[in-house]
Amino acid sequence: MTDEPPATFADLTESDVRSAFAAEDYVAEDEIVTTVLLALRLGKPLLVEGEPGAGKTELAKVLASTLGSELIRLQCYEGLTAEHALYEWNYTKQLLAVQRGDDPESSVFAEEYLLERPLLRALRSDADRPPVLLVDEVDRADDEFEALLLEVLSDFQVSVPELGTISAARPPIVIVTSNRTRALSDALKRRCLYLYVEPPSLEKETAILRRKVPQLDATVAADLCAIAARLREEPLRKPPGAAETIDWARAIASLRDDGDGTLERETIRNTLGCLLKAGEDVNRVDDALVTELLEAAERAGGDV
Repeated sequence: MTDEPPATFADLTESDVRSAFAAEDYVAEDEIVTTVLLALRLGKPLLVEGEPGAGKTELAKVLASTLGSELIRLQCYEGLTAEHALYEWNYTKQLLAVQRGDDPESSVFAEEYLLERPLLRALRSDADRPPVLLVDEVDRADDEFEALLLEVLSDFQVSVPELGTISAARPPIVIVTSNRTRALSDALKRRCLYLYVEPPSLEKETAILRRKVPQLDATVAADLCAIAARLREEPLRKPPGAAETIDWARAIASLRDDGDGTLERETIRNTLGCLLKAGEDVNRVDDALVTELLEAAERAGGDV
């Protein structure tokens, strides 16, 4: 997908998208492949929801990599404003211009004093390939920011009072992610295609580990996924997502030199901090639960 700068995605096929994801070791079901293809063909923003660690942000990163595009990321948070998301004025430069007594006919609210932030930068990109704009964890931002985002999502433009409307010559590919910590507005949803990323099945998560951590023994990879799946059945404060399982697998692989296809009780206990990210969750894993985890791995076919 990166051989030529794409003027249009009309000729892109599901096979192209699937092959591109596979080349980046991203395991994508048919629903993901089809929805991403439609977002590219229709030029629509894509809203991706799912549990933390399900691979939403990774989807945008992989898409940028496969297209050979720049990834422009806006990390959302409570209190996010236009000055941090869209643009702000270079007040220091404006003040110096006023103090120098520059041309009184010129305005200090001109292009040369404008500082681009992620949204405006994505709209004004003049790269050969459209950038991938990742609006990450939009549910962390306020309702006011959602309203600010609507113009970008619907018309790929922003209004700067001092300059007028700035439109994208080549619209960016927009991925908006949400962990569903709050409901998003209908107005935002109407402007996007929608994709819900399900927690990975045991088979999918094992396939992910085989791709992401190829040095890990296949049996141990299956064991780790079975243990992660069993832990998700517990009333944990933060159940492990696929991202945590990958981190855990990499940690286990870094400790193993012999390639032995076994997983020991002590190894599980000593590396839980790579999988569970809350103290009460780690403390919940007592000896009895570790035994259950090992049994779950054995039932899944691992040689524990």
